[in-house]
Amino acid sequence: MPGGRRLSDLTMYMPWRYLPGIAAAVIVVLIVLVLGLEGLEYWSLEFFFDRMRGARRPSAPIVIVTIDEPSFRELDHTWPFPRKWHAEAIRRIAAGKPLAIGVDILFPEPCQPEPCNDDRILGDAVTAAGNVVLGSAPEGEFRPGIGEHWDPNLPVPAIRRKAEVGPVNLVKDDVDGHVRRAPVVFPVPKGFDPEGYVWPFDVLIYDMARRAGLPARPLPPLATTLINFNGPPNTFEWVSYYKLILYQGRIEAGLREAEASPDIFRDKIVLIGPTSEIQHDVFPTAFARGDVQMPGVEIHANVIDTYLRGNYVREVPRWISTVLAAVAALAGAVLAVRLRALRAFVTAVLLWLGLSILAYFGFRYFNWWMRGMAGTLGLVLGYGATVVTDYVREQREKRRLSQFFSPEVLREVVRHQDDNSLGSSRRLVTVLFSDIRGFTTLSERLEPEQVAEMLHEYLSEMTEIVFKHGGTVDKYIGDCVMALYNAPLADPDHAANAVRSGLEFQEKTLEVSRRWEEKLGVPIRNGVGINTGEAVVGTMGSRQRLEYTAIGDTINLGARLESLTKEYGVSIIISEYTKQLLKGEFMTRELGEVTVKGKTQPVKIFGVLPASLRRYPRAMLEIAATLTLTVGDETCQATTRDISEGGMALGGVPEAWTPGTKVHVRCEGGDLPVPLAADAVIAWRRDDVAGISFTGLEPDVAPAVAEYVTQHHGR
Repeated sequence: MPGGRRLSDLTMYMPWRYLPGIAAAVIVVLIVLVLGLEGLEYWSLEFFFDRMRGARRPSAPIVIVTIDEPSFRELDHTWPFPRKWHAEAIRRIAAGKPLAIGVDILFPEPCQPEPCNDDRILGDAVTAAGNVVLGSAPEGEFRPGIGEHWDPNLPVPAIRRKAEVGPVNLVKDDVDGHVRRAPVVFPVPKGFDPEGYVWPFDVLIYDMARRAGLPARPLPPLATTLINFNGPPNTFEWVSYYKLILYQGRIEAGLREAEASPDIFRDKIVLIGPTSEIQHDVFPTAFARGDVQMPGVEIHANVIDTYLRGNYVREVPRWISTVLAAVAALAGAVLAVRLRALRAFVTAVLLWLGLSILAYFGFRYFNWWMRGMAGTLGLVLGYGATVVTDYVREQREKRRLSQFFSPEVLREVVRHQDDNSLGSSRRLVTVLFSDIRGFTTLSERLEPEQVAEMLHEYLSEMTEIVFKHGGTVDKYIGDCVMALYNAPLADPDHAANAVRSGLEFQEKTLEVSRRWEEKLGVPIRNGVGINTGEAVVGTMGSRQRLEYTAIGDTINLGARLESLTKEYGVSIIISEYTKQLLKGEFMTRELGEVTVKGKTQPVKIFGVLPASLRRYPRAMLEIAATLTLTVGDETCQATTRDISEGGMALGGVPEAWTPGTKVHVRCEGGDLPVPLAADAVIAWRRDDVAGISFTGLEPDVAPAVAEYVTQHHGR
């Protein structure tokens, strides 16, 4: 196509070619804003964590005291455990001088049954340790007639009197219930706290460890932050709760267990919390999904480690990822428009891989989450929509152009999309015009339906012949066929192929005529005009409709030659320009000169003899001949036109002598070295001209004919 790269590109860079990409960009933006892609985006984030980066060793010195299944078995007690046991655990940990102790267990109600001393015992242990952070679980709800109700769920005063208290609430995403974020500040009603927020459990432990001398990065400047998980459950060091409770008894029994020694907690952050699934304090995370989920206490360990490292996951704002998704959709459309299909696909894949690699390196080494799924969707939709639209348009255009181009030429046009095969340009072409003689009179005698049926069959046959010889059907004008050769693709044998088409037109027209003569009452004949020269060829027309065609004097002369076939009584007329390219391959007869409108110089024209005479080289021969019917002994006088080793063309043969009639021919004189006598059969007829094929030559005649043809061939 003009300046284009695809068959459907009548104009390569028309704006409508980008409409699918623009529509895809709009759709992606609407999907992100209205429906949301958070599920896919979070999936990609977890994929980066679990499959791409994998687990890593925590950097913060955190030990988790786990209230696990072995603790239930060894202590032989159901939940909740006596609070004096928690006091014993805290005392055992405090003896090791840790940086901070976090207790992820709630104590909102006094211990039971009353009177109960355990709250005081636990409070004393917390006070003695001096570096304990207790958990709370504030919750609010709206109560009709009362308004919003806020319950801080603080530990009872006897326990919390010398401890710091912070909410242990975990943030579960609405999309899938996974825990990915941690609150840096926890909002509360003004009546509960004048600042409107309190510091969460993890921040209090982070601050306590920092004040105790542990190197720490500043907290994220956000209300909530994405947790940079280190790995699956048990990535941090675990110590079973029962080992602390039974430690003294085992020491006294002579059973030393170094892993439960207070020394293992020195300069560590120690968290105490349940890890057993039966306590329902487990949650899905990036490294723990399905049946195996992560205990809440280990999630807190990951949060504290994230704060201390300062490696919280920074996310690209959603509006930026939305804009990038729209840009990706447009980029996909541009690739599909400007590059060929395979190259566009490979480039799109490479672009996606490049962005994916960039997103991965940004996540792994700089803790940036780029929200790449919206961009991926945009690229796929923009590229896919444009490719599908182009494919549909291309198939529609192929169906339309298949009327004019042969399948072989059409395949080449598609294969050489970048060559501007259909662009308008000046080039050497051979043009063929052919129409049915007397069609106007013929159509007046028939019903329109019969004319349409006959034309459909006739034009279909002629089109197949044009395609067979590598031509392009430019257009149909009623019963006229206009065909081009050497366009849109180069054909060094274009002139000869045009003549071959014209000769085959004559033979095929006779076949069509035999089928229709009974209905029409008259035979169908056609004339062919062929000319060669330069013309402007390509897609031309208006903004509303473009067609592949050719214009110029060359085309006008071709049309004029076709009309002259009636005046000269020949079936095919070619110009001298076409004859120059034939190199004597076809037998021609000079008809004279004609002057075409718009030209001052006359043009020589030639008649081409029928295709049935092409098997042998031929030479002109104009002498009298006598033909005698083999059956019936009827005789006629004829005039020879040309001769070959295989037969002769004769004028003046009676109409009753049809193809297949056996004759005996005698002629002498002219340049023939010996008189000619031969048995023959009429092979074809065109009006009063007939071609005979020799079936038997005298022994001394055949060499003489061969010598004559050799000497006179091509003159």
